[in-house]
Amino acid sequence: MPRSRLRSRPLAVLLAALLLACAGPAAAGPQDDDSVRPDSVRPAGFGPLPPHNPHTGPDGNATMHGDSASSDTTPLAGPGPEGLDSSRTGLASACPTVLVGGDGLPVVLCTPIIGQRPTVHLLDPDDGSSLTSLQLTKGSLLGGVYAYLDQQDRLVVADGSRSLLRVGHHKKADGGWELRVDRSLSLAEAIPESDAVTGLAPDWEGRVWFATDGGIVGTVDDTTGALHTLTLPAGERVANSISTAPEGTAVTSTHATYLLTTDRADGTPRIAWRKEYDRGSARKPGLLSHGSGSTPTFFGPRTGTEYVALVDNADDSANLQVHRTDDGSQVCSVPVLTASGGPASENSPVGVGRSVFVAGTYGYPYPAVPDGAGPSVPAKADFAGGLTRVDVDADGEGCSPRWDNTLRSAAVPKLSTADGLIHTVLRDPLIPGSRATGLLDPFRYAQIDPDTGEVVRSTRVGVGAVFDTLQMAGTVQRDGVYLQGTITGVLRISGGG
Repeated sequence: MPRSRLRSRPLAVLLAALLLACAGPAAAGPQDDDSVRPDSVRPAGFGPLPPHNPHTGPDGNATMHGDSASSDTTPLAGPGPEGLDSSRTGLASACPTVLVGGDGLPVVLCTPIIGQRPTVHLLDPDDGSSLTSLQLTKGSLLGGVYAYLDQQDRLVVADGSRSLLRVGHHKKADGGWELRVDRSLSLAEAIPESDAVTGLAPDWEGRVWFATDGGIVGTVDDTTGALHTLTLPAGERVANSISTAPEGTAVTSTHATYLLTTDRADGTPRIAWRKEYDRGSARKPGLLSHGSGSTPTFFGPRTGTEYVALVDNADDSANLQVHRTDDGSQVCSVPVLTASGGPASENSPVGVGRSVFVAGTYGYPYPAVPDGAGPSVPAKADFAGGLTRVDVDADGEGCSPRWDNTLRSAAVPKLSTADGLIHTVLRDPLIPGSRATGLLDPFRYAQIDPDTGEVVRSTRVGVGAVFDTLQMAGTVQRDGVYLQGTITGVLRISGGG
């Protein structure tokens, strides 16, 4: 997801999208709602999820990628088999961060199209309406998108003033709700004014780790305010979020993947291992930086964190890289997204048990790219999409592709271990059989069988740019409603009939 200041030109594009928008989602018809296969809802036969981080909210809902390990899984079942309904909460904002606290209340971080000042919304879980909102200090346009919920359901986010905030939601005397900053801690002494936080995650000791666009990785003790940092080698940026597991903190820069630990005495970051990957000769269309588009993913069949996965940016292919968490040794490097012919992924892989799922973003028509991203080569391409499953071999000594298809996921897929399905939103071409993309493409919510890669159920949620999910992540409420951020608000998909 983008974090840096975006060029001014895209604002006109987004406003034009609003003018082209439909008033609401297109009604699902027979051609929009695929029939449900008898076995489409069943427990998933995967290994364990990563262990719960005690300093985050509920697994599946605490971070953009579900948990602090960035597994992109959820222990909650999505919309059931009774039928699919969809609605949209229009917030005139791009909403990349959709989280749900232990109290069941969705907390959403959005960037308004007008003014571009990051805004936190507390949503009604029953209808998706905004109960209250709070504006944050403006910095980079989408700065702070990798916020998370802590164990008290507070949103932990870095704002434009380089302050670490904990934003809580509180019931008022009149029965309404308010959002307020419960705690603020300045990071300015560690982060230059020209830099910005891109990723945040807590470790198992309760320290908050952060990484910046300029390649600074640090820890902060939220109680004492003690700050400790490590600067990555010159030229290395951190363009995605970071992930934490009991073994350490995984950071993928534009050049290499790291596992970092701390000096337990004071929390100073230390490099346990560093592994370079093929970053290619240039940024590709559909990527937002010159390097891997992955937030690194912890996964594994025994503890849930034995391996770390990412996707590289090799010139002629996209390769899934899997490393052993303990020493960084490589388990495999496997080409992915070959069926679609789209060699790039801006998304964090889904990882669970021995399986990894990679969604392709090559050619995705982002309305803008971050400053400093550099030109793409080629300058433009049709959105290729693609979804690939790769399994680590049972002996842990290699990996084997399981399936590879041409589905065009327009969001970060989430795998539910409760219903055994992958949940995402697909961007179909306006003209069936074409790969061309345009402002009037239809979007549909889809449930995908992880064993075969086939869509088992889907429904159209809307047509046109207002419904663009912009490769953002969705999440599942406790009642099975699927929440998905879009360029203009939040979609709600339910199995209500």
